Amino acid sequence: MRPAPRWLKLALAGAAGLILLWQGWYLGWVLWWKWVNPGTTSFQSQRLDEARQKNPKAELKRQWVPYEKISIHLKRAVVSAEDDKFVDHEGFDWEGIQKALEKNQKKGKVVAGGSTISQQLAKNLLLSPTKSFFRKGEEAIITVWIELLWDKRRILEVYLNVVEWGDGVFGAEAAARRYFSIPAAQLGAEQAARLAVMLPAPRRYERNPYSAYMNGRTQTIIARMGGAAVP
Repeated sequence: MRPAPRWLKLALAGAAGLILLWQGWYLGWVLWWKWVNPGTTSFQSQRLDEARQKNPKAELKRQWVPYEKISIHLKRAVVSAEDDKFVDHEGFDWEGIQKALEKNQKKGKVVAGGSTISQQLAKNLLLSPTKSFFRKGEEAIITVWIELLWDKRRILEVYLNVVEWGDGVFGAEAAARRYFSIPAAQLGAEQAARLAVMLPAPRRYERNPYSAYMNGRTQTIIARMGGAAVP
């Protein structure tokens, strides 16, 4: 077999170098955010760009609050609704992923994702909401780094402060004030459960937050919250 030409070797080496630099850029941000609170996430930037196409003066509603100033009810509600194995897994809920695949196959379309809180956080911080195998691969790599470098408390703290909770609304503090006119620290069990139910599609659910589905799902989450383990 003839050896690969020199130009091909150089091209492959260059491509590998670019990939390492790209992944190193992500890793650098994950390391930085271990101690420093994120300013604007990739997902927030995209939402702001969309909003400013309609209103050049649009701003996002967000306010960072430390972990201890977020209601324990909200922590339990979000874990119950989004990732009930959060404190035990290492970034991926393989059983949940399998169930989601089976459900999607049965429905003939994507109706369930199976993503953990760590995976959702990786996407929100550094990636776009577009669905592709490449993006899912990047998400998986960033998820591994987050789980290796952060503890579960930091993961949940950042998630609760950056996740979308409505049109232009990000984080627990902004959500609590937007929907209940109280700080995140004062959220009760039912309020917290209602916010947690919104997370899969907050901009859709905010249009009718007291629909029959929302009311029923809220009661389901309330029933689960007592057994939810949080950092």
